[in-house]
Amino acid sequence: MKAIFGTTGSAGGTDRPWDDVERAALVALLRTRPERMTWQEIAAEVSAEGRATAVWEKLVPSSLFGAEESPREQAMSDIESWRVQGIGFLTFLDPDYPTGLREIHEMPPVLFYRGSLRRGERAVSVVGSRAASDKGLKIAATVSRNLVQRDITVLSGLAKGIDTAAHTAALEAGGRTVACIGTGISRCYPAANSALQEQIAQDGLVLSQFWPDAPPRQQNFPMRNAVMSGYGHVTIIVEAGEKSGARIQARQAVAHGRQVVLTDFVVDGNEWARKLVGRPGVHVAESTKKIMEVVEHVVFSERSTGDLLDQLISLRGGLGHRQ
Repeated sequence: MKAIFGTTGSAGGTDRPWDDVERAALVALLRTRPERMTWQEIAAEVSAEGRATAVWEKLVPSSLFGAEESPREQAMSDIESWRVQGIGFLTFLDPDYPTGLREIHEMPPVLFYRGSLRRGERAVSVVGSRAASDKGLKIAATVSRNLVQRDITVLSGLAKGIDTAAHTAALEAGGRTVACIGTGISRCYPAANSALQEQIAQDGLVLSQFWPDAPPRQQNFPMRNAVMSGYGHVTIIVEAGEKSGARIQARQAVAHGRQVVLTDFVVDGNEWARKLVGRPGVHVAESTKKIMEVVEHVVFSERSTGDLLDQLISLRGGLGHRQ
């Protein structure tokens, strides 16, 4: 899928660098939402204009806030505070922003993280029911260990059940795992996974699209699933019910043009899964071996293509010098 936003480290290719002044203006725009704009509309406007400060000056009257601290000043103070707290902060125009997320309609304009970022990361989502069966937990752990053996990052949502089994198995196998959470980066949900979240932050990456202190809300989790779909190359649904969040991610992954693997007992037990069978990019797997065959075909063929493109860009002096 073609990226819809620029990838340079300066504001839309303008002479002004994309610095904290611009980042603070973007945060202020997202918080005030002038003209009731959505976050996606704000990001599109900033991308088109090339500068968040220019969008702010165009949409927000200078006299609106009077002598009180302006949202831009508050945002600048917050950015400094986040860094002091050890919270990583990215905007969609920063060069380290995950490339795959720029390709989806639900792209978060800002991200918060703890842990280490990796450019060009090859990640695969392993997701499923919170109330998982022993069979589902075993499959999730086996798949995660197989991904680690192939140097593929295990991506999941830190929920109970399948997510927890996937993260834990990846860490125990000495691999990398990324947790995409449905709360602010300063919170943990469920509370029982606080130690696991901390370990992932130390050894992998915890990622959030919500303001740092945001509590868990029902609407957060489908948004989180969309980000997992965009971040990963493949979504594996290990086990799920008719109203599972994994069902939402499977549908989003199809819409994003990502590959989806459904275990055969997910298909046997769910009408939504049977409706996906036959759609482009949807695979049904009756074994762990079949799951890994699909993953290897997708990830390693994309890696070869991506590596070649990176080499060509490097030879041409980077994206900013392409004709």
